[in-house]
Amino acid sequence: MFAFVSGNLALDFAGTVKARATTFDDYLRTPADLDEWLVAADLLDGEPHCDTAIFDRAVRLREAAYRLALAAAEDEPFAETDRGIVNELAVGELPRLTLQSDATLIRTGTPEAAITAIARAAVEMLGGPERQLIKACGRPVCTRLYLDTSRGKSRRWCDMTQCGNRAKSAAFRARHAAD
Repeated sequence: MFAFVSGNLALDFAGTVKARATTFDDYLRTPADLDEWLVAADLLDGEPHCDTAIFDRAVRLREAAYRLALAAAEDEPFAETDRGIVNELAVGELPRLTLQSDATLIRTGTPEAAITAIARAAVEMLGGPERQLIKACGRPVCTRLYLDTSRGKSRRWCDMTQCGNRAKSAAFRARHAAD
């Protein structure tokens, strides 16, 4: 259900909404959905037990981070309101990591700590050299953003197995429909 293809935690979080310009397919509709995402993103182990307040904060962060990353991709200035939201939510405790004797990792903490980690990932990306790598998916219906770390900075799609394959298939069909 969740995709982690963007190359940055904050972009993957923003990517929980697909097709923002058309159908706005939101994969985070409830606090329970946020619980699932935080575990799938390897931020927390177990059930985080998000409540409505943390869910609302998370959605505010997701939307602000998306708008800031889109502004960076389009070489536009940041909206002060969005910058303020991300900065505000980047302050706080982070999840705790514990290395076990069997070489496994345990991630513990509050949902607030996980949200702080996402906000910090956004701040570091947007305020550092990764900002120049942010791109929008080339498939018109997709609104996912990603970091282009490809060798020639020529990546065109957020995910080759989904958007890239669909775009190539559509181009193939269009070429052969003319025949």
